[in-house]
Amino acid sequence: MYTQMKTFKLTLSMLLAAMLAGSAVSCSDDGEEINPLEEKDAALAPVIPQYVNNTVIVTYKALADATIDLCESLLELREDKTQARLEAAAAAWITTRVYWERSEAFLFGAVADFGIDPHIDTWPLDEPAFVNTLNSAGFIESMSGDDGDVWVAEHLGYSLLGFHGIEYILFEQGHAKNVASITDSELIYATAVGGDLRNQCIRLEASWAGIDNVTAFKRDLIEDLELVIMPTNSTISYGENMLAAGQPGSTYRTVTDAAVAILEGCLTISTEVGEVKIGTSYNKEDEDYIESPYSYNSKTDFIDNIQSIANAYLGGADETRRGPSVSDYVKAKDASLDEKVRTSILEAIAKIDAIPHPFAINYASPQAGQAMDACAELTAALEEAKTLLQQ
Repeated sequence: MYTQMKTFKLTLSMLLAAMLAGSAVSCSDDGEEINPLEEKDAALAPVIPQYVNNTVIVTYKALADATIDLCESLLELREDKTQARLEAAAAAWITTRVYWERSEAFLFGAVADFGIDPHIDTWPLDEPAFVNTLNSAGFIESMSGDDGDVWVAEHLGYSLLGFHGIEYILFEQGHAKNVASITDSELIYATAVGGDLRNQCIRLEASWAGIDNVTAFKRDLIEDLELVIMPTNSTISYGENMLAAGQPGSTYRTVTDAAVAILEGCLTISTEVGEVKIGTSYNKEDEDYIESPYSYNSKTDFIDNIQSIANAYLGGADETRRGPSVSDYVKAKDASLDEKVRTSILEAIAKIDAIPHPFAINYASPQAGQAMDACAELTAALEEAKTLLQQ
């Protein structure tokens, strides 16, 4: 049975009950013993609900809603193949990418446990397999029905699913294609794969927010498709699990462990942007390993990845939602380190933006190397912040 998401108010008394017995203690001015771990967890306690409710869930809801719009745009294009409808679908794809890339600072929890990241965002597209799939009358017939989204999830590999197969159909050299060049078979494929993309992103939202906190449409889809949204051997959602950090039943032993997980998510994507997304082609390890090469959206993807770090570190999915954050704790302990992290975020964004457009052509430019260096500096700053939290 699915449980409803609750916004936990982690009080100091709840935190005290969860602390390790035997931790080192110090004395306050009035002689009372103070447990440093309890004190740190109490300081970090407001960070966790802000992160879960106003960073993760808000982002995943926006992503799920955007994929619903993308699916509708693709269906409209399939039903009435006009240039205007193609442009609308291409714009919907770009919008959806923003929310996905801004979720990549938290590629843990459901997205990792259920393999959703490779399912919807594997690149490069396997173009020979794509052509073979489109040339198979049997495959196209299987995709064309109302359950085409289920069929592709069960029969196509990751290199044919998700964002980049749809991108290949809609875009060429950074622009929406001429609609006359898109075949009916390609649109059948796009709508089926788009439906699967939608299903996986709705699954992400529900896995963190709880089944009772998504719309009726999303809830019905999850139940009809029997999508697993709960952690293994758990009766609470991923969001509830993190909100309950330091309490019995949570996989996070302390609130500090949950805060460290926030920074580890940031570290994962800062490393990936610099060393993999930019570095793989820049270092000529694989010059075809370029994200979003047909839409020329690579730089925007990278910048949104760094923005996802900013949102996780500063607390809130955008500037209007800022609240208690890891940044607040780091600043209270070491203001210069907090400034270093903040500056490194801005510098990484600036250096990525300075790469000549499009990245798909300019991946070997000196500016790409400078962007890699800026990402490495951001990673180092985040490592320092993680060490501070763990002290």
